[in-house]
Amino acid sequence: MCTARRRIEPRIDWREIDTVLLDMDGTLLDKHFDDYFWLRFVPENYSLKYGGSIEEAQDKLHAMFRAMEGTLDWTDLDYWSRELGLDIPALKVQVDHLIQVHPFVVEFLDFCQKAGKQVHLVTNAHSKTLAIKMKKTALGGLFGRIVCAEEVGMAKEEPRFWAKLMEIIPYDRKRTLLADDTEAVLDSANRHGIRHLIYVARPSSRTEIRYSAAYPSIIYFKELMGFPSA
Repeated sequence: MCTARRRIEPRIDWREIDTVLLDMDGTLLDKHFDDYFWLRFVPENYSLKYGGSIEEAQDKLHAMFRAMEGTLDWTDLDYWSRELGLDIPALKVQVDHLIQVHPFVVEFLDFCQKAGKQVHLVTNAHSKTLAIKMKKTALGGLFGRIVCAEEVGMAKEEPRFWAKLMEIIPYDRKRTLLADDTEAVLDSANRHGIRHLIYVARPSSRTEIRYSAAYPSIIYFKELMGFPSA
């Protein structure tokens, strides 16, 4: 199903793009893993350790999580291990069978490489999360560079992130495409001047499609592969 919102169709001329920046969670990988982990599995383990109901743990932890959204701490596994008294990386490994690559992602990465594009993974995810997910999916070798927000020193929601990123990955903002499932990230990239912005409208296979009112939206990356590339 799809929520009632008019879709802005993508119109990509690959001849105008040299660099492709891709988010990880929700964009390349099914966000169901993250939703289940943070909203259910962590509260369950918190309840087991400290007592109280799972519902009470969910209410408490969800409020803590929301307060950190858009910051480096939100994705910092070491921070949450300290705050919650749980081994968060070890808990992630326990349910890593839920880590899944979205359909058509590998095909899209192959398409970009054959078209001669520089493809980089740019994620807010903590380096320990990245290691778990790259080991599980074997996607790591398909990118020119992988950059975590902790390396930049700020989250992607910060407009300054994109200028700092240019010091790590030189790119022409007018000839760069960014795909992300978070509108706040696309907003910050837009303010920086990145020209080609794509919103992923179904980050989790368990949620409805929700198109962006501001940016061209896709469900699967195959929707970007039919445009001129040479």
